[in-house]
Amino acid sequence: MIKRGLYRGIWDVLSREKQMIFLSGPRQTGKTTFARQIAESFPNNFYFNWDYLSHKRLIHEKPAFFTEINREDASQPLVILDEIHKYSGWKNYLKGAYDEFSGAYKFLVSGSGRLDVYQKGGDSLAGRYFHLHMFPLTIAELSRRRRTFKEFTRDPLSEFDLNDRAVTAGLWRTLGSVSGFPEPYLKGESAFWTRWSANYLKQLIREDIRDLSGLKKMDAVETLFSLLPSRVGSPVSINNLAGDLRTNFDTVNRWLSLFDSFFLTFRIAPWTRNISRAILKEKKIYLYDYPEIGDRAARVENMAALELFRAVRNWNELGLGRFALHYLRNKEKEEVDFLVAEGNRPLLLVEVKSSDDAPAPSLMKFQRMLGVPAVQLVDRDGVFKYHRNGNDKVLIVTASRWLSSLP
Repeated sequence: MIKRGLYRGIWDVLSREKQMIFLSGPRQTGKTTFARQIAESFPNNFYFNWDYLSHKRLIHEKPAFFTEINREDASQPLVILDEIHKYSGWKNYLKGAYDEFSGAYKFLVSGSGRLDVYQKGGDSLAGRYFHLHMFPLTIAELSRRRRTFKEFTRDPLSEFDLNDRAVTAGLWRTLGSVSGFPEPYLKGESAFWTRWSANYLKQLIREDIRDLSGLKKMDAVETLFSLLPSRVGSPVSINNLAGDLRTNFDTVNRWLSLFDSFFLTFRIAPWTRNISRAILKEKKIYLYDYPEIGDRAARVENMAALELFRAVRNWNELGLGRFALHYLRNKEKEEVDFLVAEGNRPLLLVEVKSSDDAPAPSLMKFQRMLGVPAVQLVDRDGVFKYHRNGNDKVLIVTASRWLSSLP
């Protein structure tokens, strides 16, 4: 069993306040296990799961069932409500429970993509919760030590030697072949991942997405998803996908949004100083279960994207700022893979290469334009050097080494 220390640290910060904690993320990332680990630090706790018939009865027979927790001391009890969003009146239930009992109880509400989807259906819970997203295992989470947020933001290009290079290289290879989902990762076998991934995708599309959306053309939805691995790392044209599937723009756009909501994919928008223009431009798409991507270069870019996306989302949830992950592309089609921004102000450029340790011309050009730190991640061991770029410098470094230090 893997102790999710990275997320425990975030929990420790968020749980100091009276708000409920919403724990969500892809299926089978270990949310229930994590919730039970949290419960171990609470002498008084109750685990509720909507999928248990006896627990369903509790909601109807005694809505405040958790008040009967056997309290051996005066410590605040923890109430874990797992999959509660499947209950038709879950929002009103949580609102009532929070308004009456938030001073005496700590509430942890966990669920998959449905929790994010249903949460957006209204604002009855506004101000009553903080969100904590759990991701598949990343190299930063698995590494021995990460830089602190202050260390990283002070100088993301600083020379460091925090983690054993051979260990991080091995972790990187394992993640690339079996993903960061705990079960296939711990098994460590590509054949097991192949079986697991096929069942996982079927469950999400044929059960979760179908049940929520009421879609009938599930074969077409599966076909759409099968087209995405070959498009990872490039701006995705919804019109082109609609043409391939012989359907319309709105339909494909809706299906892609469902993939995002159920943590099959995530998308990043291009950065521009004009926010409205960025909304209209094509987004790049990435997968949570990335070994599906056949092209090694695209898979490595996807792995880096997930590491950065995880970091940015966690920084936001900790209240460290309002960060976002973008990519850069101009009219001449010169591109940089990633740009980290805070409040639409560029902070860091990141380019990913298979093995090329010569700085990418587009990376150097955009760095001169924006005047921010720039990193080129290389999928090759033993790379760490700086390249002068006018008054700035570009760090060219092994991808696993630099990403393992992300806070």
